[in-house]
Amino acid sequence: MVQALNPLDLYDIRSELSDEEQMVQDTVGRFVDEKVLPNIGEWFEQGYFPKELIPEIAELGLLGSSLEGYDCAGLNSVSYGLICQELERGDSGLRSFVSVQSSLCMFPIHAYGSEEQKEKWLPPMARGEKIGCFGLTEPHGGSDPSNMKTVAKKKGDDWVINGAKMWITNGSIADVAIVWAMTEDGVQGFLVEKGMKGFDAPEIKHKMSLRASVTSSLYFDNVVVPEANRLPKAKGLKAPLSCLTQARYGITWGGIGAAQACLQELLGYTADRKLFGRPLSQTQATQLRLAEMARQITLAQLMSLRLGRIKDAGKLNPSQVSLAKWNNIRMAMDIARDARDLLGGAGITVEHSPIRHMLNLESVITYEGTETVHQLIIGRELTGEMAF
Repeated sequence: MVQALNPLDLYDIRSELSDEEQMVQDTVGRFVDEKVLPNIGEWFEQGYFPKELIPEIAELGLLGSSLEGYDCAGLNSVSYGLICQELERGDSGLRSFVSVQSSLCMFPIHAYGSEEQKEKWLPPMARGEKIGCFGLTEPHGGSDPSNMKTVAKKKGDDWVINGAKMWITNGSIADVAIVWAMTEDGVQGFLVEKGMKGFDAPEIKHKMSLRASVTSSLYFDNVVVPEANRLPKAKGLKAPLSCLTQARYGITWGGIGAAQACLQELLGYTADRKLFGRPLSQTQATQLRLAEMARQITLAQLMSLRLGRIKDAGKLNPSQVSLAKWNNIRMAMDIARDARDLLGGAGITVEHSPIRHMLNLESVITYEGTETVHQLIIGRELTGEMAF
């Protein structure tokens, strides 16, 4: 007898996961179901980031989960992807917090930091006792980091940083900012600590997207940073771009979670909602649209799983991440928008998740490489020609 399929996993991707990977997915899924979904609509409406969840997120081992040592969980890349998928099924803002802490802050310290920096920062960051942010994007344009205006000049045994960063997740709550600045020796990374004189991180208000997330500006006015706070192994743009590759990888899985949340809600709504004497789910127009959502989700699941296996085999090309980020976030946006439409007037309230996911994904498709940038990366891979 043929078993019924899981509507959110038509190709039974779960059967391709190891016992540990399934356990990770189930654990994070329960956390999202119990602690996030009952409250996220209200948090989004209020523009509130639930800081009270950080200790439990840390206790589950979700911060720096793919790093080895320093109180980190040492999970594989597929497990990290599943963490992102389940968190974004809750909300993009929550996944953004974990993504920034793990891939954009802990990863560069682990990969490019001194042993002293690793010992100082990674264990408390894994425990959620210290929060980080990543300062690369600048106000004049985020897609061209080579045109960096923030500068760091050597002065004796210290560095003096001047400039500004924009659209920085976690900025106002961060204990340390991984700041990338232009020096006489190219782009370098610095650990700028909260409370350093001349460093300010005001929160950006009036957002219509990622409302349950902290987004900030960073300002540096003659901020003196000791040499001990420079990342000694980070030279040139390759270092920050490698951090973005780590984060973008997780984003490819996150989009799947947002899309699944929208489809799951629609399956229940269209079964209960009756128009012209029958449930919406019995109409051809509805079934065609639901089927299209399932098709797109399935393709994205296969893409991210394959990407994770490539990454765990140490054979990842950053262009492969670009292809998945472009495909999966576009997929999630299309599904969220169509789900909002199928909900009718009810779809514009935060009592239903699609409008919230739709608004959040407007940021996700922009940050860490716009859709156009990733298209051009694939174009370069295909032709060998730079068209930026």
